[in-house]
Amino acid sequence: MSAALLHRLKPAVSAAAIRLWSCKPPLIEPTSAAFIHRQPASARLYSGLMASGAPLFRQLFESESSTYTYLLADADTKEAVLIDPVLETVDRDLKLINELGLTLKVALNTHCHADHITGTGLLKKKVFGLKSAISKHSGATADIQLSEGDRVTFGKHFLTVRETPGHTDGCLTYVTDDERMAFTGDALLIRGCGRTDFQQGSPHRLYESVHKQIFSLPGHCFLYPAHDYKGQTVTTVDEEKLFNPRLTKTLDEFVNIMNNLNLPKPKKIDISVPANLVCGLHDI
Repeated sequence: MSAALLHRLKPAVSAAAIRLWSCKPPLIEPTSAAFIHRQPASARLYSGLMASGAPLFRQLFESESSTYTYLLADADTKEAVLIDPVLETVDRDLKLINELGLTLKVALNTHCHADHITGTGLLKKKVFGLKSAISKHSGATADIQLSEGDRVTFGKHFLTVRETPGHTDGCLTYVTDDERMAFTGDALLIRGCGRTDFQQGSPHRLYESVHKQIFSLPGHCFLYPAHDYKGQTVTTVDEEKLFNPRLTKTLDEFVNIMNNLNLPKPKKIDISVPANLVCGLHDI
C-alpha cells in the first residue's frame, strides 16, 4: 500500500476509532420495530467494546448443552465472578481466568440446571476460598443462598439479584450495577423462554417474572441467556418486548403455548439435577 493511500485513509480510520471507543452508553429508545432494525451496530456496542469503567466481560460457550458461561471482573482489583459454569469446561475457564490475572471470588448459578452438571463443585476444589451461590428457593446447597435484592460484589462492581421463577422455582436474573447487562438464565432466552413443565415450573409465574423483573429494566439493557441453540449471543429488553414470539402474547395465550410444547425430557436430567443439588459442595 502506497504512502499516499495510507495518508488518505488515516483521517477516516481515526474518526471511526473515536466513535467506537466513546464512553457513552448506546442510547436505544425504539418506538417501532423499524427503529431497532436501523440500529444494529450501536445496539451491540456494549457487548463488544466496553465503556470506560465497565467490568471486564467474557461470554463462553459449552457446545454439548449449548450453555453460556459468563465471566465478569473488576479491571482494577481483578476480582471476578463466574455465572453458570459447566463441569466439562472448568479447565478452560480457569485457564482464561489465570491468563487475565483474575481472582475468582464467587461462582453463581442462575438455577438448578437439568441439562448439564454445573462446574461449581469442581471449581471449589481447584480455587481456594471460592464461594458458591444459588437461589435459596432452588433446594440446592451453596455457600451463599440468594434472594431478591441481594448483591454479589466484585471489586467496585456488583450484581443485583432479581428473582425470576417460572422455569424453576429457584430461577434468578443477575443485573449489573449500571443496569446495562442482565444474565437471565433460562427465564428469558433470545426470542424464547425456558420450558415450564418440570422442576416446579409454572407458565403463569414465568410470564409475571419476565414482565415485572426483566422487561422493567431499561430498554437498552443487554440480556444474556443461559442457552442459545441458533448461534445468537445477546438481545435487549426492547428487542424482546417487540419480537419474542411467546412473551409478546397475552397471559392466556402464553400459558396455552407453554402447556402444549410437548418437549422431550433433557437427556441428562436424571444425572444433572441430583448433582446440581449439591453444587455448593466438593462432591462432584
